Amino acid sequence: MARGTHAIGWFTLTAVFAVSACGTPAVVNTGEPHTPGPTAEAQPGLPPYATNAHLANADEFYATSGDQRAYYFATPSGRWRCAIIPHAQAGCQAAGSTALPITGAPTAVPAADGAQAQPTALVIDRTDDAQFVALEGNPFSLQPGPAATLPFGTVLAVAGFRCNVQEASGVSCGSESSGKGFTFSADGYQPAYTDVPQA
Repeated sequence: MARGTHAIGWFTLTAVFAVSACGTPAVVNTGEPHTPGPTAEAQPGLPPYATNAHLANADEFYATSGDQRAYYFATPSGRWRCAIIPHAQAGCQAAGSTALPITGAPTAVPAADGAQAQPTALVIDRTDDAQFVALEGNPFSLQPGPAATLPFGTVLAVAGFRCNVQEASGVSCGSESSGKGFTFSADGYQPAYTDVPQA
């Protein structure tokens, strides 16, 4: 009889512990002041569109040049060849010339071999600042061309980048993720994206 009572007591004690373990955990106050977690900061990036009225049909610009698939476009003047290489970079080169006829552009930049060379393109990648670079070949020019013309005031927004051409400011491309970009014309350049005004 005593043996059975002991077994029932042990079962009751085990059940009490099991129920206690499933309850709300105890709060331990260590006396340290409350430290709030990191607050959500505004994420960089290009401003969202209020309307799609200025957006180009990206399918009209998608093409294969050599072994590279990208979104190629030419400016209305025909002076510039540009491309958005999906999720990698956007850039422009002068048509029919290796030199960049941009007032104020550097005369030399580091080439792939480390030597100084004349810049041949202006590029923006996903995270870094816009930069003048010396490239081999014409990665931003559709071969064979010509690439479709991106009309004034129209935005090609695709694959992580946004580009447009405006009569007043020239050619502009920017990274959707970083918000960095470039704007240039023959008269000069600035390291920032210039969006098409949304009327």
